Amino acid sequence: MPVEITWWGHATCTVEDSNVRVLTDPLFARRLAHLRRRRGDLPPPGARQADVVLVSHLHADHLHVPSLMGLAPGTRLLVPRGARRAVPGLRRLAHLRVSEVAPGDETPVGDVVVRAVPARHDGRRLPVGPHRSPALGYVIDGEARTYFAGDTGLFDEMAKEVGPVEVALLPVGGWGPYLGEGHLDAGRAAEALARLAPSSAVPVHYGTYWPIGMDAVRPHEFHAPGDEFVRLAARRAPGVAVHRLGHGESVRLEVAR
Repeated sequence: MPVEITWWGHATCTVEDSNVRVLTDPLFARRLAHLRRRRGDLPPPGARQADVVLVSHLHADHLHVPSLMGLAPGTRLLVPRGARRAVPGLRRLAHLRVSEVAPGDETPVGDVVVRAVPARHDGRRLPVGPHRSPALGYVIDGEARTYFAGDTGLFDEMAKEVGPVEVALLPVGGWGPYLGEGHLDAGRAAEALARLAPSSAVPVHYGTYWPIGMDAVRPHEFHAPGDEFVRLAARRAPGVAVHRLGHGESVRLEVAR
């Protein structure tokens, strides 16, 4: 059975594997604080349909309570451990089945198992707040093992902690002209790809949101990361098929394990 990946923009993807729909870091907003959606239509209502929703960390562009409010009653929601204490708005999600997870935790959903893995990223609910929750990635283990990295920097144990995977959804940009520590740009994402050695990859987390009033500030950082990743991945990990999707586009992958 093929695995289908749909990129809705930013870090929001649908992974369909073994008749299970997995939605990552849903963000269905035209505007978030000082950010405006500059590319891609808002995802259609059907994008909110999922058997399980994965939230990688507490930043508002990844844990967006208004977007989570629109999920169907009974949808499973996995959030980092400590999220309900750090984000009071999660208490409004009484219609969802919310579980807190930490690295190593496994959650069966139908015929797939979702495993939380470490990420190297600031897990706080910014701009203020103590470190109460880990930043996570997830491996969706079904017909394929699909790694959703969330937000992360490179770290020495990445390949060991993530384990063998066939598909990697890697962030390659951001929502502003500068990426600090704990992020992957196109070059670092290509290095991550070389370490993980999946058969396929999809770049995410770029070319969607940009700060209002900064249209002329290093626009290259908004437009170019996807193409740069394709180019650099061909050099660093030539055996990996990279699929650069447009907003709302899908790819079906036949995966051999």
